Amino acid sequence: MSLKDKIESNYNNSIKEKDSNSINTLRLIKSAIKDKEISIRGKQDALTDSDVLSLLQSLVKQRKDSIVAFEKANRNDLIEKELNEIKVIEKFLPKQMDEDETNLIIRSIISENNFTSLKDMGALMKIIKEKYTGKMDMGLVGKIAKSSLGN
Repeated sequence: MSLKDKIESNYNNSIKEKDSNSINTLRLIKSAIKDKEISIRGKQDALTDSDVLSLLQSLVKQRKDSIVAFEKANRNDLIEKELNEIKVIEKFLPKQMDEDETNLIIRSIISENNFTSLKDMGALMKIIKEKYTGKMDMGLVGKIAKSSLGN
């Protein structure tokens, strides 16, 4: 069963259970998937699970960015809504690696490929996206990669 099918299945179950938070969040995910499918028409046949994982990660990142803004505005009601949406979205993401695991993997990729400077950042990120989509926090990856390659 593809990730897109799992999302559809959960959406249908949420409707049966009348879980409005899940319904709204899953509807949002389905809409983002539909938009992505429209944008790739003619370029590739269909969205892969990797594409959907990447999309889900960006949805989580958007929510986290919103939370930061809502904290500054002292809007706890909206922070709670965003946190609930993150919980629903993260059900479809693989377990995220912690900072130590991420650091180890990045350092091993750097040494295996003899990356030495920030000019290699693009190649490093390409490898990470191919192998670890959905498993790593890309914001953290960027931070670790910059500090590792910047030295």
